[in-house]
Amino acid sequence: MNYDVLHLDPLPIGPGGRLPNGEERRFQPLAVTLISGTADAVLVDPPTTRSDAQAVGDWIAAGGKNLTHIAITHGHGDHWFTADLLARRFGAQVVATAPTIELMRFHEAARPLLWDTLFPGQIPASPVTATTVPGDRFRLEGDDIVLVPVGASDCADSSVVHVPALGLVVAGDVLYNGAHMYLGDAAAAGVQEWRAAIAKIADLDPRWVVAGHGDRALDHDARRIIAGSLDYLGQAEAVLAGDPSATGYFDAMLARYPDYRHGTTLAWVSAKAIRALRDGEEFPAAAVAAWLS
Repeated sequence: MNYDVLHLDPLPIGPGGRLPNGEERRFQPLAVTLISGTADAVLVDPPTTRSDAQAVGDWIAAGGKNLTHIAITHGHGDHWFTADLLARRFGAQVVATAPTIELMRFHEAARPLLWDTLFPGQIPASPVTATTVPGDRFRLEGDDIVLVPVGASDCADSSVVHVPALGLVVAGDVLYNGAHMYLGDAAAAGVQEWRAAIAKIADLDPRWVVAGHGDRALDHDARRIIAGSLDYLGQAEAVLAGDPSATGYFDAMLARYPDYRHGTTLAWVSAKAIRALRDGEEFPAAAVAAWLS
């Protein structure tokens, strides 16, 4: 058994405009993981758009493996909107935990309000076809693939995919790899639950972690990625302790991570959502507005 990762470039997002530092608004890069046995394979977290799904499908086909399952780590649409498209192409079963399926339904309903504005005309039909599996686990050629619920991270009811035979965790958005992290959903409750989710990953004692978003130039060393994500949450808390403006938070996080090449848009969206929540606006309306303004 082995795994491969396809890193998809960050896409421009609507509506137009630039970030306070002058950069173009772009979504974060996405890591799509293929776990393979001798003949069969499992895909984790398919991409957002029709064109990226074509690239992922061609990558799978080139490997010559029979795709049996598509596993979804959490409900954010960028990690599953093309699941049905790819499942029909390869005859695969889409699987997720029950709480993730509920959040997938929420984001499918939110497409006209958010996702189709960010990616106009680019997302295919995205019915929620995911089902649960007994014990949140299934087999790939005799080895366990486990969907591990870890709780809230950058969205509610996150899970990760654990492959004990490889010492691998595919972490979705619970961990980031050298990129700015999205705190817009987590801000209402703080980041203690997120830290607890990361602790559950650490308890699995992985050797390798694939983060859903990050810098493709970096390796998958689990200890480094876990430490880096915890450090980012701690730095964000330190900045927020001063009750900054949205621009103040954005500037402070960019200054603390000058080498981060990705996720700058996430830092700005997080800044606006956090400020709106602190000013008394309601979640999730504050988070949606932060993406669209």
